[in-house]
Amino acid sequence: MSLDPQAKQLNDLITPSHPQVLEMLSQRGKAIYFPKLGVLSQSAEANGKEINATIGIALEEDGSPLCLPSLSEAIKLPKANAFTYAPSPGRPDLRKLWKEMIVQKSPGLKSKTFSQPVVCSALTHGLSMAAYLFCDAGDKIILPDLYWENYDLIFNLAYGAELETFPTFTADGKFNVEGLRAKLNQGPRGGKKIVCLNFPNNPSGYTPLVDEAAAIVSVLTQAAEAGDKVVAILDDAYFGLVFEKGVYEESIFAPLCDAHPNLLAVKIDGATKEDYVWGFRVGFMTYGIQGGTPGLYEALEAKTGGAIRGNISNSSHPAQSLLLAAWSSPGYAAEKKRAFDLLKKRYEAVKEILASHPEYSEAFTALPFNSGYFMCIKPVKVDTEVLRKNLLAEYSTGTVNFGGILRVAFSATPTEKLPRLFENIYKAAKGLTA
Repeated sequence: MSLDPQAKQLNDLITPSHPQVLEMLSQRGKAIYFPKLGVLSQSAEANGKEINATIGIALEEDGSPLCLPSLSEAIKLPKANAFTYAPSPGRPDLRKLWKEMIVQKSPGLKSKTFSQPVVCSALTHGLSMAAYLFCDAGDKIILPDLYWENYDLIFNLAYGAELETFPTFTADGKFNVEGLRAKLNQGPRGGKKIVCLNFPNNPSGYTPLVDEAAAIVSVLTQAAEAGDKVVAILDDAYFGLVFEKGVYEESIFAPLCDAHPNLLAVKIDGATKEDYVWGFRVGFMTYGIQGGTPGLYEALEAKTGGAIRGNISNSSHPAQSLLLAAWSSPGYAAEKKRAFDLLKKRYEAVKEILASHPEYSEAFTALPFNSGYFMCIKPVKVDTEVLRKNLLAEYSTGTVNFGGILRVAFSATPTEKLPRLFENIYKAAKGLTA
């Protein structure tokens, strides 16, 4: 593949300090660039001129964005913050504020250097852009066997990567650190190893304990020390929803972002679940590596912005503007606490229901869970799909079959209905085995 001079320029920014990062990039990742010599740069040069006939938007006679009153009246934002294009990497003020918020939520980052977040169209798009930048066809992605089914569409079907799983839990209900180690140790040393970790985990609702998180960081760092070029993709979709003491509360990005020069941490997060705006589609991609230089991060941000521009142009401008207003609001912290407390109340209700009904173990066992939106059960004597369909048909109860386990979203179940939810599962399972 012949590289554009702008791509070569970005690659040259990476090479002096971190040539290993260039090895981590896919062929697409090496070739992509953010165009600074075309329409965007020429439009920037025309900013402030009396006549600016460069960019593909329509303006009123007074120079404000041309828009339909039925829409502008429904959106309580200045027209320029809703109807115009946002920059492909996202609004600069939003990116700056999110970086500050990342540090507030993971204090271990306070003294560390990492990139400016790049805005993507929420987590699915961020994961897709990570695959674009780092995955070639045939590359293997190491991850727990309990994973979001969209990974198959994103990593495998879209980019040809192969998912290499290990059992999520050990026999005693701990996160399977040794399973991760075994997968990392397979194959020759010195090549690229891609790992994808999602905490709190979807579907299981599990976040590693403090000692387990430290062990995960140690295993990934040891692989990097052995010569592997490790790309750690961190799906932080449900970040912050931790309901038990002893669970690792920061993003694992914090200890990984400067763990080793052979370990690039890619944090993918956003407002979708953290701020309960599932339809806004605003997420972020942030990079961290030991010794990361301004030039390295500039290049990674530019490549990410170029991939986004070539994929969707830019993420929703009105959604970015609304989030900026919310995050700057004096009531934001209290609003977040109310939402967190509601989910924690439901989590604690589920724990109490399971503890007070030992007979439920005759029909199903609960997988470890301590965070997030979900918990999972494994039926004892009945096929999971048969149970799911029976719950729909006979008990007006919906759950999700994840290949032999049943995912239960307590996040979407009113607290008063949680006892009946688990009673229905128990009765359906017992009835099917009678």
